[in-house]
Amino acid sequence: MNVLTDNFALYGRGFLGTVELTVYASLLALVLGFAMAACRVSPVGSFRALGTAWVTVLRNTPLTLLFFAVLLGLPRFGLVLPFQLFAVLALGCYTSAFICEVLRSGINTVPLGQGEAARSLGMTFGQTLSTVVLPQAFRSVIPPVGSTLIALAKNSAIAGAFSVTELLGTYKTLNELGYSVIWSFVWIALGYLIVTLTISALFHALEKRWGVAR
Repeated sequence: MNVLTDNFALYGRGFLGTVELTVYASLLALVLGFAMAACRVSPVGSFRALGTAWVTVLRNTPLTLLFFAVLLGLPRFGLVLPFQLFAVLALGCYTSAFICEVLRSGINTVPLGQGEAARSLGMTFGQTLSTVVLPQAFRSVIPPVGSTLIALAKNSAIAGAFSVTELLGTYKTLNELGYSVIWSFVWIALGYLIVTLTISALFHALEKRWGVAR
């Protein structure tokens, strides 16, 4: 217990860093995931190719390698940003590929007749997607989207290796101060548990409110 009480401020900074990374990267992942899912089901071939390339590259690239590419590659092109923002970009882009596929799977569960009926009424692709298809698909994708964002929260631990303030990185300081490694990791694990359980509770509430009845 002493490791927590003696270093509560350190744990607090790390915990808040993980929360910020999770929230910002989740928002980016959801926006990009929606955009790429729209591209994947678009009637325009070039958009479908863009969505396919985005998903294929990011889903098959190790997240650590993506961190290296963003943190070390972008500054070579003159884009110098805070490390935390680089981490949000890496996490958000990586997770967006998985969000995209989850949304696409949900879209595919909507009967084709729904889209055809909307088009017969003169709706555009954008109108059909936003007002007819996505509201129905949303109900079926709530659980997998929640699971994907929980994975994002845990993946944020990689950011600590790139000078980003987050929860797992606190163990380095605690180890240098001579505290027990076991208890250091126990409290770190508890912090991640709080984050993941919060996300799980949020999506459970969403599923209970709007999810598909079982």
